[in-house]
Amino acid sequence: MTVLPLPTRRQEDWRYSDVEAVAGVWPLPDPVAIHVGAGEQAAHRLLQDAADGAVAIHDYAIHVEAGGRCTFHLLNIGGKLGRVTFRVTLGKGAHFGLYGAMIGGGEQTLEIVTSVTHAEPDGTSEQIVRSILGQKAVGTYLGRIEVARDAQKTDAVQSIKAMLLDRTATANAKPELEIYADDVKCAHGCAVGELDRQALFYMASRGMEPQAARSLLLQAFVAGVFDDIGDEAERERFDTAALAKLEALAGQGSGA
Repeated sequence: MTVLPLPTRRQEDWRYSDVEAVAGVWPLPDPVAIHVGAGEQAAHRLLQDAADGAVAIHDYAIHVEAGGRCTFHLLNIGGKLGRVTFRVTLGKGAHFGLYGAMIGGGEQTLEIVTSVTHAEPDGTSEQIVRSILGQKAVGTYLGRIEVARDAQKTDAVQSIKAMLLDRTATANAKPELEIYADDVKCAHGCAVGELDRQALFYMASRGMEPQAARSLLLQAFVAGVFDDIGDEAERERFDTAALAKLEALAGQGSGA
């Protein structure tokens, strides 16, 4: 068995990572393989809530055959390092949807790294990621979409937004498109900002406590990411975990 060398920050996929923490769990196991057959539908979920100081790395290799659909909901909130990667290949008319949130504080490093290959025509993909980061947390999204030469009529979307609760927090985002076909619709959007001070002032003027106002605005920021989880109990589990993390962050950080 050949053990791959430890990653370094010279590698694009690891540029913003905590490579020192990775050394403690290297080598990594093989990626989890997910195969969606032709015309099939699959829904997967991951609530990454590792203990403080832990290193949690989850890798997925996903192949969706013609006409298949795969959706993945992700809440990445735990551990010293929480890293989730997806390598996706789509067949003709196949669809992949990633709906994720990263919520971190302290000195956490949270990452989502994706590589989606539209290998055949008529495929669609959608990636929606929201990040909320406080104190000295680092949140990173690196997303690559590759459209093969014969993958005409591809429709791919990336929407990445991050909210910084403190000026010491860091959000990294790099949506990337590599397109070899000429009849496609691909779009990506990225925004990083802070809580709206005017909205906070307005809510305070109506008698709302500052922490409650911050928590409400943060909930609104990630609202909708988990709305289409079909299992009601699972949707509640994700919402509860996200709310608990948001409430903890809302009571921390200056928001300055």
